Formats: sequence, structure tokens, C-alpha cells
Amino acid sequence: MSPYWVDATALVGRIAIMAAPTDQAHDAMRRLVAEYGNAELDRAQVVVALGGDGLMLETQHKLLGRNLPVYGMNCGSVGFLMNEFRADGLADRLALAQEAILHPLRMRAFVGDGEPVEALAINEVSLLRETRQAAKIRILVDGKQRLSELICDGILVSTPAGSTAYNLSAHGPIVPLGANLLPLTPISAFRPRRWRGALLPSEARVMFEVLEPEKRPVAAVADYTEVRDVRQVEVWEDRSVALTMLFDPDHGLSERIIAEQFTV
Repeated sequence: MSPYWVDATALVGRIAIMAAPTDQAHDAMRRLVAEYGNAELDRAQVVVALGGDGLMLETQHKLLGRNLPVYGMNCGSVGFLMNEFRADGLADRLALAQEAILHPLRMRAFVGDGEPVEALAINEVSLLRETRQAAKIRILVDGKQRLSELICDGILVSTPAGSTAYNLSAHGPIVPLGANLLPLTPISAFRPRRWRGALLPSEARVMFEVLEPEKRPVAAVADYTEVRDVRQVEVWEDRSVALTMLFDPDHGLSERIIAEQFTV
């Protein structure tokens, strides 16, 4: 994580503000707009997102291709990807903020004989059973079969930033930023019962093949994009896409990910 280093005075009229659809977030937005205005995205130098982690993900998806850094302030519940909300001193906080560069996962999902569906995931790509029947999934990494049959509720591949979200709830490992690793984590695995997943190099390409898809249908989800009745799903880290998040120097994302591993 490196400093963002921008002159606070240069941010006047260059801050775009987005808010979650909650009273708390909209109240915070009114206070900030009254002091700093609300720039159009084409003129903005930085985006301030007011809400929780869901809004941060939504904002990053909206900004794909714009190369705008996002500084989140927590007006939600957990706010792992957000900074503490304070209405005063925003320009100075932005000037001192440090940036974390994230690369999302790209999902390519195949359904029948149709064209594949592609989507980006900042947190994780997950495969989930659609019915009462457990899913049966074959796992290949870089073209080599690693698991011939996983019987489970699902499986996911996570980014380091997303490793503290659904991945952690599924008992997957927390991965520090910059570790160049991707957690591969089963969800309620039935067979093999003792398999707890794997840590893959960030350049790995994972292919999931759904077995018995008519009897055991599976959906694939990349953040907000869901594709049902998939037959195959390919996942890899797309390093051609870079997302920038800004954090207060004493509360950076790398530090939070490390601290989370010692939370009891």
C-alpha cells in the first residue's frame, strides 16, 4: 500500500460522492455535499462512498474503466472495506490516504451450448447448488485435474480482499494483500469430508466442471452477477483490471486483514 499523495486544495470541486439507500448514508451525504459539493464523475479526482462494504463493491463495479480511487466511509454495519465516518477534515484525510490496488477475479460461465457469460468479482466467485441435491463438481487447476469429484453445497475462489468475507464464513484462510495467493474453499463439503480447500498462486486458472447438471443444477455467482444451470465455470485473476481503494494511514486494508487473523 502506497500513499495517494494529493494536495487537499486540488480536491475542491473534484470529489464525487455516492451514498447507500439508507437514512444514515443520505444524511452523511447532505453534510458532505454542503461543504465539498458533488462533482460529476467526468470531473472527479476521487470518489467518496458512504455506506457499507456492499456499497464499496457496487461503487467499484460502476467505476470500472474510469481509474478513479474510492475512499469509503462506514455508514453501514461491518464496513471492513471502509474508513471511519467523520464529516470534518475530509479533504485533508484524502490527501493523506494510502492506496491499495486490487485485481478482481474474472468468471467465465458456460451454460449449455450458448455463449459464455463473463463477469468480474471483487470479493469472490462462488458455485452454489440450486436444489436440495448436493452439487457434484470436478476441479481442474491450470488444466490438470486436482479433484475428480467434490460433493458439496458449493465452492468458491476468493480474492485476498474478499478472503475475510464469504470465504472466512466458509472456514477458508485469510490471505494478506500482496501474498499473490487465491483461496479455494469448499462450502459444506460432504465428500471428500476432510478436504478443506487449497491456496493457489494468483496466476492459476481454475476450471469447475459440474457433474450430473440436470439432476444437480448449480449456479455461479460473481459478486452481483448470477448465472444459473452452469456446466463449466472458469475463474482467474484479471490483472489487466486494477481497482484503487483509499484508506486512512493508521487503518489500512493490509493491517485490517492481518488483525482479522487474531480476532477471537
